[in-house]
Amino acid sequence: MKRRHPVRRFFSFLLITILCITSAAGIFFGVKGYKMYREANAQMSIEERFDEVRSGENFTKYADLPGFYIDAVISVEDHRFRRHPGIDFIAVCRAAWTDIKAMSFEEGGSTITQQLAKNMLFTQEKKMERKAAEVFAVLEIESKYSKEEILELYVNTSSFGSGYYGIYDAAQGYFKKNPSELTDYEAAMLAGVPNAPSVYSPDVSMELAAKRVGQVLKSMVKYGHLTQKEADKIQSENFY
Repeated sequence: MKRRHPVRRFFSFLLITILCITSAAGIFFGVKGYKMYREANAQMSIEERFDEVRSGENFTKYADLPGFYIDAVISVEDHRFRRHPGIDFIAVCRAAWTDIKAMSFEEGGSTITQQLAKNMLFTQEKKMERKAAEVFAVLEIESKYSKEEILELYVNTSSFGSGYYGIYDAAQGYFKKNPSELTDYEAAMLAGVPNAPSVYSPDVSMELAAKRVGQVLKSMVKYGHLTQKEADKIQSENFY
């Protein structure tokens, strides 16, 4: 009987060990995440939280959002939003590889639905159990709400910096307009702010806000919502 080479035996053992540790960690954080999700739901159900947001005086309905703004948000935040089930497994794998290379929790691969769950139920703290809790919340949200409703709720609960929460407050606060009145440039700017409100808020730095507009327009070109010529024209209409 042939004996396996010692090096092969070592790598086989290492692979099995890694798989066991990964599985154990997944179960551990999965259990803790489910407990966190249940506790958040016990305080107030997802339906109750969403109904509360919808009853707000300045809640902006999906039909009242500019089409350009919708395309901009999806392009820059979650371009597979309409196709995935709430978890973008391609983005998760890419983020995991980035985290492994950096040896830290750098990326989360969060979808719009995950960000909505985080905004509505959990803290912003980067913990594995919170990411696990998000998964349970996402499954519930995606089973009960349409993609249009999810996006609508997301833009009405996001932080836009300078104390503005929700697209209506941001449009009024920064541009003295209703969301439906935003220019394409203004819509692109607001689509980019929630990624890092303390950095991209026009009140903090108009230069960085304008740079972020460029990133948003680049994403829109990349995913087929704009031509480069159209993007260049919008970029040139910066009057701020």
